Amino acid sequence: MGETWFCGKCEMNISVQYERCVLCDRPRSEVETEPPLPRAVHGRAPLIAAVSVLVVLVIGTALFIRASSAPSTTTADSVDDQPLVAPAPSVDRETTPVSAPSPTSSSLPSSTPSSAPATSTTAPRVAMVDTIGGMPPVVDPSNIYSEAGPNDMNPATTGAVFRVYVPNEASGTLTVIDPTTMKVIATYPTGTIPQHVVPSYDMKTLYVLNNSSNTIVPIDPLTGALGKAIPVDDPYNLYFTPDGAQAMVVAEGERRLDFADPHTFKVSSSIQTNCAGINHLDYSIDGRYFIASCEFDGTIIKVDVAQKKIVGTMKIDIAASGKKNTIKPMAQPQDVRVANDGKVFYVADLITDGVYVIDGDTFAQIGFIPTGVGAHGLYPSRDGQKLYVVNRGTSAIPPPGSFKGKGTGSIAVIDFATRTVEARWPMPGNGSPDMGNLTADGTQLWLGGRYDAEVYVFDTRSGQLINRIPAGQNPHGLTVWPQPGRFSFGHTGNVR
Repeated sequence: MGETWFCGKCEMNISVQYERCVLCDRPRSEVETEPPLPRAVHGRAPLIAAVSVLVVLVIGTALFIRASSAPSTTTADSVDDQPLVAPAPSVDRETTPVSAPSPTSSSLPSSTPSSAPATSTTAPRVAMVDTIGGMPPVVDPSNIYSEAGPNDMNPATTGAVFRVYVPNEASGTLTVIDPTTMKVIATYPTGTIPQHVVPSYDMKTLYVLNNSSNTIVPIDPLTGALGKAIPVDDPYNLYFTPDGAQAMVVAEGERRLDFADPHTFKVSSSIQTNCAGINHLDYSIDGRYFIASCEFDGTIIKVDVAQKKIVGTMKIDIAASGKKNTIKPMAQPQDVRVANDGKVFYVADLITDGVYVIDGDTFAQIGFIPTGVGAHGLYPSRDGQKLYVVNRGTSAIPPPGSFKGKGTGSIAVIDFATRTVEARWPMPGNGSPDMGNLTADGTQLWLGGRYDAEVYVFDTRSGQLINRIPAGQNPHGLTVWPQPGRFSFGHTGNVR
């Protein structure tokens, strides 16, 4: 996304549009350095430095002994004539992870298991992905979510109050919940049809998207206070470019993607699409393209980020699901999420009750996984090894308040490695789980109950529904804050 400069403190490329680092907020004049040699294994720089010194000493000693016992005549190709240079190990970011507050065991039912979720023990690999300019490096190519683990809190979120922000689509309000007590602590009017609450790229601001009011209302995560509404045309959803230089407003009704200043939201350019119901998307492992869903025409599109150009359109073949759409012979694609190794994308489909597997590079449909009625939201586990598929329990869009208790919602857990469902979590008493996110520690999955005027809390260790909390009508894309990670791509907290 253009030229960049390198922040020596955070060890990342920053777009030249910014004169301050988007992570440490230091002026460019203070922290700009030359890019270092390839990074040491993440989190082990001191150990690698010590090993490097030891290796140099051992090799040096061996060469000295060899030189002492060898004839004095050497050739131009002799090893002893070549300079011995050890690569200097790079030092990890100078940031100390800040643990986010999380629900205590006393706030959960006594039947909730106390064991922590499994975490990956595989050491992150050296970055080998050629990312688009300005995008933070991919530390572990086998797990792009490696930097969004429970202990990877962003310094930008330090001091943020632990809250769940729930936009109520039909009520035009924002419900605020304290996750520690699981009680509603405030309700604010925000505008007409608030759809999602979206974290900014730098993770310093949250935005309530009022779709029909054509406004975005900022939230200060440090206090939970709402700011002044910002005029934005048709803000159904919101994402950010990989370098954070621009916001990308998903104007669903206009079939358009608007690229804007990430703070003022002044639009500088747009992509006009033929994508009916464009609403969700995710980026490739290198940030060079993204795939977006077109809910009302059964297609997905592929967009080149640097060119800001649609480079592919694919109609999803529902025959792979073995199901039929009795209204129209097409899918109704919803959320999109890339796998942890970046090799495939998962596209949830409301009509055929599962997720389609898409090879992003070749842009080909290569599989289908049945998950449950009304597959809708997609969320990777905190260790990046699983994908939680939220099944809304109906493929219909009923009038507000007319479907309470009728949805057969559930959660399916897909193993990224095998691309199979390894667990299914039912909803006792029915429900309509929709969009949401995990707590920072990954032990709870919070979801809006779209047609039941409530919020659901699942324990990810047991798969049990542990709470239902009243909310406004049609609670939609809620977010849990704070989240870990270096940056946010948008939506309800697509962090990496």
